[in-house]
Amino acid sequence: MEKLLMKGNEAIAEAAIRAGCRHFYGYPITPQTEVSAYMSKKMPKVGGLFLQSESEVAAINMVYGSAAAGVRTMTSSSSPGISLKSEGISYIAGADLPCVILNIVRGGPGLGGIQPAQSDYFQATKGGGHGDYHLVVLAPSSIQECVDLTFEAFDIADTYRLPVMIMGDGMLGQMMEPVVFGEHKGREIPEKTWACSGTNMKREHNIVNSLYIDPKELEDTVIARQKKYDYILENEVKYETDSVEDADIVLVAYGTIGRVAKNAMIKARAEGLKVGLVRPITLWPFPAKAINDIASTAKAFISVEMSMGQMVEDVRLAVNGKAPVYFTGRTGGIIPQPTEILEKIKEVAGGIK
Repeated sequence: MEKLLMKGNEAIAEAAIRAGCRHFYGYPITPQTEVSAYMSKKMPKVGGLFLQSESEVAAINMVYGSAAAGVRTMTSSSSPGISLKSEGISYIAGADLPCVILNIVRGGPGLGGIQPAQSDYFQATKGGGHGDYHLVVLAPSSIQECVDLTFEAFDIADTYRLPVMIMGDGMLGQMMEPVVFGEHKGREIPEKTWACSGTNMKREHNIVNSLYIDPKELEDTVIARQKKYDYILENEVKYETDSVEDADIVLVAYGTIGRVAKNAMIKARAEGLKVGLVRPITLWPFPAKAINDIASTAKAFISVEMSMGQMVEDVRLAVNGKAPVYFTGRTGGIIPQPTEILEKIKEVAGGIK
């Protein structure tokens, strides 16, 4: 198969088009603007729609409309822009609509900086908007995985009728690597009988809505939706492990930092330290059971992040007191170096029995 050298942002956009995305609404913000630029050139050529909205708020509400009509639709932004979209994301979740949202994370809070970060973890995995809802959150670590998980994101969204977020970072969006756009078999997607796509006078009108005046009706709807989330928790967890079987210390890292952590793991192994790695690919659902199982033999865990420590809370919950959990990381757009992680490994190794 032919390999193409592509920037992460453009590879995601191309994968979305090949996955059947036909409506894209976006607004420029560094470091993800190339997604919109690519879509503006390519969407008209495949009979799709590209629209640069007047704001991020407008973009996510346009996504709501297209998703309600049953069209595969997508938006992309970076941290502050995702914050602006949060209300609309909650409305989409409340209306049980499928869509894909790309967040190429930059440093924050506020305007922060344009360098890569992972400090939107809480926002992505703990809701972000109001109400009882979840996003499925996918965290690629390479450009090839960006492509593969974009296909998967649209399938998951349509299968479960919910918004799916692909969460990368500025490094992943801007770096270039060879990718292959292989044949994607995909899932068997349920027919969108719920979509507001015209009745042709042959069926009742569909109504897409998230407003429930009767509190009992709203409670019943939220509980039914929670059963769907419970099923996802059991069946859609994705993660990768490396050398955890005999590991005394296990690193937990996602996205591009998973690659940095693996480098540190290799260096530690070369120095005789038994170190393993868990790389969550789904941040929600989080691979809690896998980490808990590993905690039965590991002596310590280190959460490695480009933040002040957000995923570390989920790691601690997953470990559930079986072993101590430590944190190391950098923030503000600074990328942790393998040598820094190795120093933390040695520090933790010196304190375990």
